[in-house]
Amino acid sequence: MTPNNQNIQTLIDLCISGNRSAQLEVYNRYYKAMYNTSLRIVKNRFEAEDIMQESFLTAFTKLKTLKDKHIFGSWLKRIVINNSIYHLNKEIKKQETPFNNLMYKIEDDIDNTTQKTEHSVLKVKRVLSVLGSLKENYRVALTLNLVEGYDYEEVSEIMKISNANCRTMISRAKTSLRQKLEHLQINSI
Repeated sequence: MTPNNQNIQTLIDLCISGNRSAQLEVYNRYYKAMYNTSLRIVKNRFEAEDIMQESFLTAFTKLKTLKDKHIFGSWLKRIVINNSIYHLNKEIKKQETPFNNLMYKIEDDIDNTTQKTEHSVLKVKRVLSVLGSLKENYRVALTLNLVEGYDYEEVSEIMKISNANCRTMISRAKTSLRQKLEHLQINSI
């Protein structure tokens, strides 16, 4: 066991017992990485700072539930990612136009834009439908990469696979999606 791992395990034990200086030491070791993780997702410095601090509070209050102290860093990062995604989704919902308002706008817009919008919506629905029909690991990898915006390294960490395996899986998933979409177009003509 390396001294660094042993040291973090000791710090975690001290944090569980309520030692504030141990909590500060853990915070100082991880805050930059956790802030950067959140910032990559929410794209706002102030929100990333808030999310990072909320995540530390959550981690410190739930530290007793952590079974393996060796994985504290990845456990904390998972909390930060989940909080960041939750926050991002909440912000997106705030910015969404209510469906009724969107329908009135489309109805008022009588020119080709209406047809283009309907066509685009159909394309998106088709792609999402085909995406949902992929093998589960392909679907999850593509969703994390293309929809959620995670890079290969983050996807490999979340899915607990090697970076090379992640790249291969995403490449194959894209090929499979492309083939299914092409097959769907040929059959719908």
